[in-house]
Amino acid sequence: MVQWDTSPDGGVQTWIVGNWKMNGSLAQISAFVPALLAGLPAGWEARGVRIALCPPTPYLATMTQHLTGSHVELGAQKVHPLESGAFTGEVSPPMLADFSVSLCLVGHSENRQLSGESEVFIAEKLHGLFASGIRPILCVGETLEQRKAGQQEHVIQMQLTEAFSASSEVQAGRRAGDVAHLPHPTVSDTQAQRLIVAYEPVWAIGTGMTASPEQANEMHAFIRRLLTERFGAATAAEIPILYGGSVNPGNAGSLLSQREINGALVGGASLKAETFLPIIQQSLS
Repeated sequence: MVQWDTSPDGGVQTWIVGNWKMNGSLAQISAFVPALLAGLPAGWEARGVRIALCPPTPYLATMTQHLTGSHVELGAQKVHPLESGAFTGEVSPPMLADFSVSLCLVGHSENRQLSGESEVFIAEKLHGLFASGIRPILCVGETLEQRKAGQQEHVIQMQLTEAFSASSEVQAGRRAGDVAHLPHPTVSDTQAQRLIVAYEPVWAIGTGMTASPEQANEMHAFIRRLLTERFGAATAAEIPILYGGSVNPGNAGSLLSQREINGALVGGASLKAETFLPIIQQSLS
């Protein structure tokens, strides 16, 4: 597993993370990964940029084999907070670690909406991943209705506050059945140093709509202020904040050039080397 946390100039690193969602196949991986690795410029790994791919869970083993020896990291899309148990279809943090997974998405809006994941469950996932040495990518973002109502900052603040809060007992009304899986303390400053935050406005995910660079930068700056209030300026300055939401080769450059945007969580454009590589190239420029 690659272990480096700062860019060559000592600042926060840039991350380009591909989230394949429920896409991909063995044939695609066999064609995609060699094309990706061949297209990366020599010495890219020393330029303060980190690249990761989050394929569907069944392909983690195959992806591990293809990425061995490269500096491209492997991420997962979903995890249960507990190490084991009677949770059919779920995957635990230690299971992900067995496949050299170093990152895992948490709180993606599609899981919040389609799977009904509560804020408490999302917080539990953070602690399960921290305990297994896997770096969480905590996704936050508002819906179009919430933005139109001017509630975007309130929504983001609530999502971050809940994710960092302690859970020592069952909290009524927070999850169907009120079952607590993993009671935990608040997120510590040390744990926060392993955190990545991804701002994904729900209205821009898979819609073709994208927040303007100025809108995205404004929200990233707001998130940075919240992180500073919670963990202090030194720790907050080292937490990468990625933008996600219909990122493509045509808009990546303008988004990545913004001061507060430290990378991108890329959906559909990460499925093909010919669209993913230009995004990576723009992060290196």
